[in-house]
Amino acid sequence: MAAQPSEPDTDRSRDAERTRAEIIEVATREFADKGYAGARVDEIAAKMSTTKRMIYYYFGNKERLYVEVLEHAYTRIRSVEQRLDVEHLDPVDAMRQLAELTFDHHESHPDFVRLVSIENIHRAEHVAGSSVLSGLATPALDVLARILDRGRESGVFRAGVDPLDVHMVISSYCVFRIANRHTWQAIFKRDMLDPEHRERQRALLGDLVLEYLTAR
Repeated sequence: MAAQPSEPDTDRSRDAERTRAEIIEVATREFADKGYAGARVDEIAAKMSTTKRMIYYYFGNKERLYVEVLEHAYTRIRSVEQRLDVEHLDPVDAMRQLAELTFDHHESHPDFVRLVSIENIHRAEHVAGSSVLSGLATPALDVLARILDRGRESGVFRAGVDPLDVHMVISSYCVFRIANRHTWQAIFKRDMLDPEHRERQRALLGDLVLEYLTAR
């Protein structure tokens, strides 16, 4: 019978996991603020009161740290979507909740939107090279496809809808509010994240998606 891990080994493992999580948290803000090229591992280490050597011990190099930051950010939104109780919700309610969950997540995680924008500047070279991120395509569409299938089978949603199109509509609306907040405010003199407009915008997203899905 294999020996059980000793308590000190377990403690060390927990400490390592906690340290990695803290590094990713600080690195997320640094990469989101300064981009991949502008971020410095020295700065990340200084903000954690640790050393560059310690960060390299856990992640190997700057590029690997950046990739793990991206993996963490994308995995978080996918896990939020997976918690939606699709099977026990009316398809209309489920679709609206999915849109609202995405709206809430992007608003509360602006660093995610900035990271996605930065990665697009780099033509998604880091995303394309990650087996973790390439494996998130199916979870991203699975929940949405199941809602669409149930809605179509019940006669509520029309047929011939591409789940990826719906995903794009939801994501683009949510990303736009964050990514273009400052230019929008400078040109139109309205802060898209002003709480005064939040509930109207949140409801509008659901209305737009459902209007498309129920149109005949």
